Amino acid sequence: MPHMQALLNTVLPVALVVFSGYLLGKRIPMDLTTLSRLTLYLLVPALIFDAMYRAEYSREGLVGLALGFTLTYLLLFLAITGMARLLGLPPEAAKSLLVCSLFPNSGNMGLSLVYFALGEEGLRRAVVYFILSSMVMFGLGPAFIRGGSLKEGLLFTLRLPLFYALLLGLLLKALGVSLPFRLDEGLRLMGQAAIPVLLLTLGMQMSQTRFQVGAFEGVASGLRLLLAPLLAYGVGFILGLPRLEHQVLVLQSATPVAVNAFLLTREFGGEALRVARSVVVSTFLAFLTIPLFLLLIGVR
Repeated sequence: MPHMQALLNTVLPVALVVFSGYLLGKRIPMDLTTLSRLTLYLLVPALIFDAMYRAEYSREGLVGLALGFTLTYLLLFLAITGMARLLGLPPEAAKSLLVCSLFPNSGNMGLSLVYFALGEEGLRRAVVYFILSSMVMFGLGPAFIRGGSLKEGLLFTLRLPLFYALLLGLLLKALGVSLPFRLDEGLRLMGQAAIPVLLLTLGMQMSQTRFQVGAFEGVASGLRLLLAPLLAYGVGFILGLPRLEHQVLVLQSATPVAVNAFLLTREFGGEALRVARSVVVSTFLAFLTIPLFLLLIGVR
């Protein structure tokens, strides 16, 4: 089945890089703070700029998909915060649960999955979801994680290169501006290093303690892999979204915890080790849950 091949093609390379980082961390002590800051302040901004600058998306169905995305995120946010209170989680754990469960891997996994399941037209709509998700993750995510008042959080976000890389990439794309002297290729080269370095750092983080899967990882994975796509399905149904937009909304919502969730918690607060474990656990559990949602939306 093409969509299962897409899952394998996405998950197994990720597993290889994470495991390599785990082995390296066991053998050689590494400065993870420097690595994570290199990734956050240089490599990921280059990656985000490149993704926005080169994005090919469809304007068709844009309003409906954006509305479905917004409502799904708001409902999921309320559900996660409610669950954190119900479980009596301390602030750091509650922030970590929010980051794990709210932000999907809508980039490398979501885009490839939608492409194989729904084709080129589906992919163009999936890019819209990816752009919206990136705006929330890198525009509001640091403010949520760091805490404090909303004003303090937003002012903090405005000091991060992530935010400006996102805006600049979208602006140049909208204006049709081409960078001179192939500078975009240099930025793309830096951006291509972001995911490997981030995955290696994740593996090295996990090497510092015994790998254990507890209630936190189970709840985070359940919220991310089951509740999020079910909410997306319900929202799309109530809004009466066209079939393709509805399918894209559900599939992108069904992807596992974003790898960048680990980066954000490591740098801005939260329990990075729990988030790292949740990334790994949810990625492998996605093999069981995504096929169910493919059936639900009528993809065979």
